[in-house]
Amino acid sequence: MDMSMLINILIQTAYASTPLLLSATGEIFSERAGIVNIGLEGIMLISGFVGVVVGQELLNPLAGVVAAVAVGALIGLLHGFITAYLKGDHVISGLGINLFALGFVPYGIYAVWGVRGYFNPSDQAKVPKIFGVSPIFIASLIIVFAIQYVLFHTKFGLSLRACGEDPHSADASGVRVERMQIIAAVIGSSLSGLAGVFMSLDWLTTITKDLPAGRGFIALAIVNFANWNPLLGLLGSYIFGFSWVAIEWLKISSLKQVIPVTLLNIIPYVVTLAVTAGVLGKSRPPKYAGVPYKKE
Repeated sequence: MDMSMLINILIQTAYASTPLLLSATGEIFSERAGIVNIGLEGIMLISGFVGVVVGQELLNPLAGVVAAVAVGALIGLLHGFITAYLKGDHVISGLGINLFALGFVPYGIYAVWGVRGYFNPSDQAKVPKIFGVSPIFIASLIIVFAIQYVLFHTKFGLSLRACGEDPHSADASGVRVERMQIIAAVIGSSLSGLAGVFMSLDWLTTITKDLPAGRGFIALAIVNFANWNPLLGLLGSYIFGFSWVAIEWLKISSLKQVIPVTLLNIIPYVVTLAVTAGVLGKSRPPKYAGVPYKKE
């Protein structure tokens, strides 16, 4: 393997890891406050679609990115309202997001562009590189360190984590638990929105109903792998991202004559199951993650 190939693999790993990192970091932030959202897949899909619609119509990638993040935040606001204020089931609400996305986006692609299956945005709508590097990739690294700092080195982060560990004590100390949980849900979902538009306008530059390709669920596995720590989430995202790149490399190598492509395609998901099974019982989620808080 020459140096140019190694550099290419590292670049592709960084890009393949970015949507996982953004979505997992957002979910860590949300679950630390007690809000579980399994609808990451749906948020990425809807936000990716909206980003392409706005970016293509205005021929402005920044507008597309902002719109996608805003849509992710709105979905988070809805999910937070259902779970924090209405005390709804976290899993059912997240599942509803995923199911809605699967029906809405294929219809939206046909309604907006008159095509079925997928749409590729024009070059003017795509996020431009800065010195050959994706600005969203750079932003993802800044975000993960910022979230780490906020969670573990600020009073706000202490209050937020208290909502996920012991909301009754947090409430007694003056923290408005429901409001804090909604803030966490909005921020967490907005990062999944950024992950979606990264794929549709920056990395893959297409929109299709299969855009997330299971990345939302892998992000959930990374949350568990990372033990709800953003920096460990960074490590986990790069492990899973590399597995994707390795599979793509194997597809164009001589091994493709020995191993069927369909079998290669499932390897990242097998890795997810293996890693998740390995950390089950060893990681400790926030005590009240997914448990509706009810004042006594």
